[in-house]
Amino acid sequence: MKIKNSIITMVLTFVTVFAFAQNKDDMRIMKDAEKAMSTLKASDKGLEDFFSNSSGYVVFPNVGEGALIVGAASGNGVVYENGSAIGMASMKKLDIGAQAGGEAYMQVIFFETEETLNEFKEENFEFSAEAKAVIVDKGASKNANYNDGVILFAKSKGGAMADVSIGGQKYSYSEF
Repeated sequence: MKIKNSIITMVLTFVTVFAFAQNKDDMRIMKDAEKAMSTLKASDKGLEDFFSNSSGYVVFPNVGEGALIVGAASGNGVVYENGSAIGMASMKKLDIGAQAGGEAYMQVIFFETEETLNEFKEENFEFSAEAKAVIVDKGASKNANYNDGVILFAKSKGGAMADVSIGGQKYSYSEF
């Protein structure tokens, strides 16, 4: 009986510690996402329209990417619906081609309609090789338009990357 109680106590302790650590990570990512939104809006005032008028968006405040022929990137972010945080997301990217270097950037994906946001939440959402990001700079959003109900903006935080590759991005979503 003592062994059984000890095992139960250990399991509960691990679950509690893991949940606390995950919650702490989520809080840090949420704080970073708020800071990233401020930075993006300050870099291009036109992004405010996308934040205000989209059905939802996901902000990845810290995406890391590295490549030498084969490249990979990943990041964690916050999903917003009608301006309120509703869950967390992760992004994984894999590609191959003429590429080398490393870069850190922030990324925001806007969903024009409830339907495209729901596709993301149902994890039926991928970007193909044809998808292009709009690089955030003063006025860049002025002529930017949704493509199939989605638009992606990215802003470099540092590093250098030479990239002519094909691949795709895969996303996952978890509700609070």
